Amino acid sequence: MNIYGECYEVGFVTSVCTYPEYTGHGIMKKLMRKSLTRMRDSNKSFALLYPYSIPLYRGLGWEIISNKMTYVIKDRQIPTKLKEPGYVRRVQWDDEQFKKLHTHFAAKTHGCLYRNNLAWEEYFRWDEDDTMVAIYYNEDDEPCGYMVYLISSDVMHIKELIYLNREAQLGLWEYIHAHDSMIDEVRGNNYYSEPIAFELDDSDIKETIRPYAMGRIIDVAQFISQYNCDPDGPSGCFSFEIADELLPWNNGTFVIDFEKGHCALTDKNPQYHLSMSIGTFTTLLLGYKSAEKLLQMGKIQTTYDAVAKLDDILYHEIPYVSDYI
Repeated sequence: MNIYGECYEVGFVTSVCTYPEYTGHGIMKKLMRKSLTRMRDSNKSFALLYPYSIPLYRGLGWEIISNKMTYVIKDRQIPTKLKEPGYVRRVQWDDEQFKKLHTHFAAKTHGCLYRNNLAWEEYFRWDEDDTMVAIYYNEDDEPCGYMVYLISSDVMHIKELIYLNREAQLGLWEYIHAHDSMIDEVRGNNYYSEPIAFELDDSDIKETIRPYAMGRIIDVAQFISQYNCDPDGPSGCFSFEIADELLPWNNGTFVIDFEKGHCALTDKNPQYHLSMSIGTFTTLLLGYKSAEKLLQMGKIQTTYDAVAKLDDILYHEIPYVSDYI
């Protein structure tokens, strides 16, 4: 998983988290604890899942960390005043540049998962026979973005659209506009957690947002040793009193020193003290919610000065998670 440019292992909880027959509270709790303990023993400090039930997993220490947005754009609303210097070419599913592009994207995108062969197979399992892949190349013939799409019943369905820069983003929308005579509307998914309506000349589109993935810190101490904060932010020493009813090694107080983009557990005297659940701690450090917002929601117990200082130290970027986990 990519966290602010760094790569580390991520655990995936699926066997105990996606089947309703295992949702009896006592059994579920035991299975979850066993699964997370095994992950910790394998030096994994963080886990992701697609929730069967958000309230259920919140009760086990998980919290929302990403969004999925969907949009519907009428043909007359597709951007028209675009003329990028590059070009778009359709390629086959096994095109090497196609999959390498996603790896480059994941390396620079907070929260995006690197895909191995199994992940690619899972992500497009039911779509490969019907969909097309188009890559945007710049003037130097370098691939900078791609889209996976299907045209059916006068609708262009966009499965995935990623780009490394603004030019590729606009170039792919120029390609979409080139199909306006064939379609009545465009339907797609957006995992950037940023509405696209504002960028359109006609912003009166249908756009919806819903929670997507949930995350959980498995081992606070190990996670902190791998975590990066804003190198341009101030330094600070904070005491975090974490409540974790499921995993006893997280249930306690951790004094963390933030300095020059890095953080570490310390025995220094903290400047600030904050109390929160492991789920709140997770969504805070992943960037889904700011400390100030969580304080306003009653999720953090501390002072305004503490959250203001912490927000100056942490990055604030919602994770991009598009894969079904």
